[in-house]
Amino acid sequence: MTDLGLPEGIQACLFDLDGVVTKTAAVHAAAWKEMFDAFLREREGPAFRPFDAVEEYDEYVDGRPRADGVRTFLAARGIELPEGTPDDPPDAVTVHGLGNRKNVLLLEKIRTGGVEAYDGTLRYIEAARAAGLRTAIVSSSANCRDVLRAIGAEHLFDVRVDGVVAAERGLPGKPHPDTFLAAARDLGLEAKQAAVFEDALAGMDAGRSGDFGYVVGIDRVGQTDALYKHGADVVVQDLAELGGKA
Repeated sequence: MTDLGLPEGIQACLFDLDGVVTKTAAVHAAAWKEMFDAFLREREGPAFRPFDAVEEYDEYVDGRPRADGVRTFLAARGIELPEGTPDDPPDAVTVHGLGNRKNVLLLEKIRTGGVEAYDGTLRYIEAARAAGLRTAIVSSSANCRDVLRAIGAEHLFDVRVDGVVAAERGLPGKPHPDTFLAAARDLGLEAKQAAVFEDALAGMDAGRSGDFGYVVGIDRVGQTDALYKHGADVVVQDLAELGGKA
């Protein structure tokens, strides 16, 4: 293993954004809960079963493109809605409408609370780049670039494959590996030459099914066993545990 805690032969690091680089996973979970609870309360009345911002978020929503998260959760609850279109207003009772409603709530929470980065991740990225490794950000978020700019980290990545890029290229999101594979290709590398860094179970599935050289799970919420079950080669609570000194 190298000083970065990676196998020899790894030439690039592919990082998820929320929960890996930035402390925004909890903000996403809160926005999803606020949106789904309001929808379920209106649909089912006061006796509705609230959205579980831990278990249901991890299982059905975390790491997936916004509309996929809506679809997956609704299917688990046996609810069918019209698809609508990505331009649906946030009050539309459609898959895309609910997704857009969640995004409005998310942006408001980020605007009022700001965005914080994980210092251990930023130091690790700087160390990786100093060691000659290429870096990419791979996120389902359409707000990825704005968030990176907010923490002054856009310059740390050679390639960005986010929700905007995925839509432009027609790439399915996590748990499919396509966005990670696209990032590796954009760096001129094969999957085996790249390591994936993820905190979401859907991201673990993407890293494993894409046959990447190494899959690092980052456990921010006490799901180490699940991360290993979904394909992690190693699980850490902070990337500082892998080594790397910038």
